[in-house]
Amino acid sequence: MKGDPSVRLSEQAPLALTRSATGETNQLPSIWVHAGRTMQTLLGFGGAFTEAAAVTWLELPPQQREALLRDYFDPATGHGYTLCRVHMNSCDFALGNYAHVAQPGDVALTSFDIGRDRQALLPFIQAALRAAGRPVRLLASPWSPPAWMKSNGQMNQGGHLLPQYRQAWARCYVRFIQAYAAEGVPIWGVTVQNEPEACQTWDSCLYSAEEERDFVRDHLGPELEAAGLGHIKVIVWDHNRDRLVERAGVVYSDAAASRYVWGAGFHWYGEDHFDQVQLAHDAWPDKHLIFTEGCQEGGPHTGEWALAERYARSIINDLNHWTEGWIDWNLILDARGGPNHVGNLCSAPVLASPAGDALCHQSSFHALGHFARFTQPGAKRVLCATSKQVLECTAALNPDGSLATVVMNRSDTPIRFAIRLTGTWPDPDKTLHTVVDLPPRALLTCVMTPG
Repeated sequence: MKGDPSVRLSEQAPLALTRSATGETNQLPSIWVHAGRTMQTLLGFGGAFTEAAAVTWLELPPQQREALLRDYFDPATGHGYTLCRVHMNSCDFALGNYAHVAQPGDVALTSFDIGRDRQALLPFIQAALRAAGRPVRLLASPWSPPAWMKSNGQMNQGGHLLPQYRQAWARCYVRFIQAYAAEGVPIWGVTVQNEPEACQTWDSCLYSAEEERDFVRDHLGPELEAAGLGHIKVIVWDHNRDRLVERAGVVYSDAAASRYVWGAGFHWYGEDHFDQVQLAHDAWPDKHLIFTEGCQEGGPHTGEWALAERYARSIINDLNHWTEGWIDWNLILDARGGPNHVGNLCSAPVLASPAGDALCHQSSFHALGHFARFTQPGAKRVLCATSKQVLECTAALNPDGSLATVVMNRSDTPIRFAIRLTGTWPDPDKTLHTVVDLPPRALLTCVMTPG
């Protein structure tokens, strides 16, 4: 709730369910949930392990380090994250540019080394996996190939992967996956390139849709398959929703490339374009969709409620348009929203205190919890509709039979509304009713359990 931080993610009084609607119930705005109409299976929620996050975490006192891991990964007392991301080579949220093959011209990859990752990044991931106590799917994304493989000779400022190094770069994915596996960190999937249409002052590399297609078809897919890594999910695009359909379509329209591709990833920067997510599903229902990055740009935004609403609105709409998993950006940053080697400071759901000795949970952390804590991996989204635009909602049926419905009031006034549940226990052919009073700018998760 915007006005009272003390009640965020706190349990409220149980709702009374009735089998008969009252006159008032029939006249109220409604959230209608049909638990018998299932949609996509959900992979889960999570955030990104970056060098910046890892260094910030390591600098915390031991008690706070453990608290952060519990808050995010413990399935009983925390968010229970099961879907996360890590960068291959450096990104803007690293302490500087670095590549795992630093030796120019080393197409044999004899100098390949993840020693930099062992300093902070891998210890952070390994500790998180222990805290989770169950599998965590880890998605690896490159921001840039090594500078010597690129047309501009540097990791920053865009540039293109030179044709003569495409095969060697594809083999870098294989080596990275194998090296992480040797550290006890299995990789679930890879994206081809983070934001392939963005020429940034930080680590970046440009791919046209055709270049991405050809790289997957002729190099990345075959190299993964030859190494016995054909099970690794390959995800294309990994950029904003606005070009999702066009970019995915170029790859999917080539059968030889498409056979290697699990699906498409997208970010939220720029206009919303939730319609693009739905269109991508409608056009290629056999392919998958995953949200791979989002954060509040422009500094830490400490204490602002708008972060919670941005996160909740995106998650609700992305799930309702067939997205299967949702990955936040940095798990933790310092009080300035860094470190970042080019000053691209941003917010994170948890910030370290100015002294670096305590955790400052932001409203985005609590918003994420409304979904991650109550929607289990393997849950199926169910049909959910609202009669009032300022009420946004989504619902999922969990493997244990519980039903989680998330509702957000985007208005500045309280709203009384009815939740109507059908297709569920104890009477699958009847509708259950309850009435909810939701304060202004508030978020609610209603969990029903059988029995």
